[in-house]
Amino acid sequence: MYRTVIGLADGRELFYYDSSPGQDRTAPDRRPPSPAAPAPELRRDPATGDWVVIAAHRQSRTHRPPADACPLCPSVDGRQGEIPAADYEVAVFENRFPSLSGDAGRCEVVCFTPEHDAGFADLGPDRARLVLDAWTDRTAELSARPGVVQVYCFENRGAEIGVTLSHPHGQIYAFTVTTPRTARHLAAAAAHRAATGRNLFEDLLAEARAATGRVVLAGEHWTAFVPYAARWPYEVHLYPHRRVPDLTALTEAERAEFPGLYQDLLRRFDALFGLPDPTPYVAAWHQAPRVGGEELALHLELFTVRRTADKLKYLAGTESGMDAFMNDVAPETAAQRLREAR
Repeated sequence: MYRTVIGLADGRELFYYDSSPGQDRTAPDRRPPSPAAPAPELRRDPATGDWVVIAAHRQSRTHRPPADACPLCPSVDGRQGEIPAADYEVAVFENRFPSLSGDAGRCEVVCFTPEHDAGFADLGPDRARLVLDAWTDRTAELSARPGVVQVYCFENRGAEIGVTLSHPHGQIYAFTVTTPRTARHLAAAAAHRAATGRNLFEDLLAEARAATGRVVLAGEHWTAFVPYAARWPYEVHLYPHRRVPDLTALTEAERAEFPGLYQDLLRRFDALFGLPDPTPYVAAWHQAPRVGGEELALHLELFTVRRTADKLKYLAGTESGMDAFMNDVAPETAAQRLREAR
């Protein structure tokens, strides 16, 4: 992996990630500087203890532009986007409309490919590995920033998810607080350790691998399985067999196996409903916070809001109002359908 850093016209950073040296990444950002975004505000809900970000400026962010005006495509034919180069492999830049900035953290956008109509599953194995290397590099650098507690890499895909830019991309959030879901993971892991003397996430992986009926895919170093109490109709968790806190701790063998297995899983999601359009999904990397996360385990959680070919899983009264999920598909059935999906 080879990294080049440039500055955009408004002072934001952009990182090019290339698989070979010698790429010319000197094209300047010719746009006039954009006004600095107002700083988001972190507020803590006294009734739950959860942190909430107030980022009102994001109401004006770019919303589903036509393909010929996509800001994540290379800058060609006189059209200048967020990435000045006329071509690139993987690019990461500070979000122009960040949910987190300043004392609240940092938000970055990860462009997987210059191809507007591709998806992560369409990337070649070398490009998919380069994205993994970029996630890892950004995790290492952002984790070292003062005040950063946890780094979250994720991808939202599909209009049904609420994606406002259709170009294949993900995001990275550097939080200065522990997120609510991670806080619940920490509490559950501590309770499990106190009750059993064992690690919760090691036990979850071992249980799934032993049950086999919920395993979707398995390699030498990774296993993808549907969790026992899945919240979403089609939800898969992907764990390395060796418990590590974050992406930076993976071995070369674990990194080498991940892209092929993950892309196989994504293709099964696309084949699941027999539709011509790609399946919408959220792919979320759970990484341990810098302090106090010793019991947590790196893993990726992948789920879709689609429950059948013509029905979506909406968060209705129980889910939205009480955070009490009701799943319409048995986890064992979901795993079987994904194993059979081609």
